[in-house]
Amino acid sequence: MFDHIGLGVSDYEASKQFFLRALAPLNVNVVMEGPHGLGLGTPGKPSFWLYLTAQKPTPLHLAFSAKTRAQVDVFYAAALAAGGKDNGAPGLRPHYHPDYYGAFVIGPDGHNVEAVCHQPSA
Repeated sequence: MFDHIGLGVSDYEASKQFFLRALAPLNVNVVMEGPHGLGLGTPGKPSFWLYLTAQKPTPLHLAFSAKTRAQVDVFYAAALAAGGKDNGAPGLRPHYHPDYYGAFVIGPDGHNVEAVCHQPSA
């Protein structure tokens, strides 16, 4: 449904480093950066934008797609190493659906950042 989304952040550099490290296991990288912010995504397609704001952002829940459960596990470890706070270790969440495998970390500005894989175990 979304082509891209922009997220205001109170500390641009801290948020940039957090998201780059946390999302690297999902093959998300810098696509472009300029005076209007940082565009992250897959080559040629910025889908997630960060920009500096003077206002304290309202915390959001941001769920990023993982192709495998192993990517979810690596995302979780990378996000914690990047300074995120645990908000739900990797595991099945059968109350969503039987193959919902996700992990949750609180990142800069209090955002609940998730990686989720919807595939059954291999």
